[in-house]
Amino acid sequence: MAEARGAAARGAAHGRNARAPELIELYRRMVTIREAEKSCGALFAAGEIPGFIHLSDGQEGVSVGVMASLRADDTIASTHRGHGHALAKGLGLDGFFRELMGKADGACKGRGGSMHVADLSVGMLGANGIVGGGVAIALGSGLAQKLRGGDGLAICFFGDGALAEGIVHESLNIAQLKQIPILFVCENNGWSEFSPTSTQVTFTLEKLAAAYGIPYVGADGSDVETVAELAADVVDRVRRDRGPAVLEFATTRIRGHYEGDAQRYRQDKAPPVDPLLVARARLDERGVPAAEVEAIEADIRAEVRRAVEAARLSPDPTLESAAEEVYAPVEATA
Repeated sequence: MAEARGAAARGAAHGRNARAPELIELYRRMVTIREAEKSCGALFAAGEIPGFIHLSDGQEGVSVGVMASLRADDTIASTHRGHGHALAKGLGLDGFFRELMGKADGACKGRGGSMHVADLSVGMLGANGIVGGGVAIALGSGLAQKLRGGDGLAICFFGDGALAEGIVHESLNIAQLKQIPILFVCENNGWSEFSPTSTQVTFTLEKLAAAYGIPYVGADGSDVETVAELAADVVDRVRRDRGPAVLEFATTRIRGHYEGDAQRYRQDKAPPVDPLLVARARLDERGVPAAEVEAIEADIRAEVRRAVEAARLSPDPTLESAAEEVYAPVEATA
């Protein structure tokens, strides 16, 4: 599996970036995602979230670390495992839970749900149920950023399972050919749904990026500080040079492909590397009082509970609103 994960598994040297946020703030953002997804799992088991959900436990370090360098006018396109991306980009807990629970006042008025949650006001173009589907959407957004002028950029998150998809190869080629300001971010958890990715592809993303002449950096995604520092450098470069770059982070999918997946196919018995535990241990080493960290965690749990209760009280969409905001023609009425 390590071969398929390339430089991301080996790690990369990095230096402290002056713009990297403090670890305590990065930890707070990761705990927000973890606690929100804990509630998602419970709500799904209770039948309060329709459809499927795919949790990102273990991958919070990549979402939070990359997003720490982005601006509101930078756009992101996500995957089916997109809760962490949406929250890290700025979607509030109220809009998040109301959307996942299918409420009329959700971020997409209850029409998107878990796999299509979006919030254009913060540059979140949407999660995507099609493996690799978000890559081309981000490419189009990157082209728009280029044509519009300025220094905005687009970011696409994708998993290593998407490496076998033709759209990834085509998008890398076009991004380099047309010099589009886009950052390709691969969250390499070693799994292509239910199969080790090493059994699905014969190359590494590092070598693929080199084939297209695109700069590449890989690192450990369980270390949120490393992610934030590398991302700050690469985002600055894409913003300045107006061309593509690739970031790849080795990360861990703690839970199954989807919620309820029994994972009988997994043979990796080693305990997962949890980015929250890595950050928590480092806070301890730096002398941050445990009481301060525990107060942050308690505040976040209370905020999540409040958002869930508010979502439960929110109205369901009406049948009369079903045809609103769709592209199909609607007969005019007096």
